[in-house]
Amino acid sequence: MSAAAEGATPRNPYPTVDVIVEVEGGIVLIERSHEPVGWALPGGFVDYGETVETGARREVMEETGLEVRLEALLGVYSDPARDPRQHNLSVVYVGQASGAPKGGDDAARAEVFSLDALPEPLCFDHAQILADYRRFRETGERPPPR
Repeated sequence: MSAAAEGATPRNPYPTVDVIVEVEGGIVLIERSHEPVGWALPGGFVDYGETVETGARREVMEETGLEVRLEALLGVYSDPARDPRQHNLSVVYVGQASGAPKGGDDAARAEVFSLDALPEPLCFDHAQILADYRRFRETGERPPPR
């Protein structure tokens, strides 16, 4: 019997979004100003009453100042250990933007990087996501569910 059926408070993963923002010269990464510190894809928590697509566009705007056009769903990443703070699952999109990113919200900086020259450390499971993205761009195949 589920926790909800027994009257207990349900415990669920928190929904988040991440976006691989393609711009001229590479992809946009943000340097996080809060724990865990390091470099990450723009993204964050989906607000109650908000679609994941709207949340993805909002988070990119808040953290980079860029308007992103979502073009593909790369996948859903839900390993309970992917975020050291709590169990967060992420819906990951690929999108296009133009212009120069500028760090905002909880992003200390936002910069453009080539896939061949990524900064370290990458937070969460973003190294795996970017490896899956590279394969997607090279072959057109989305990663298998994990």
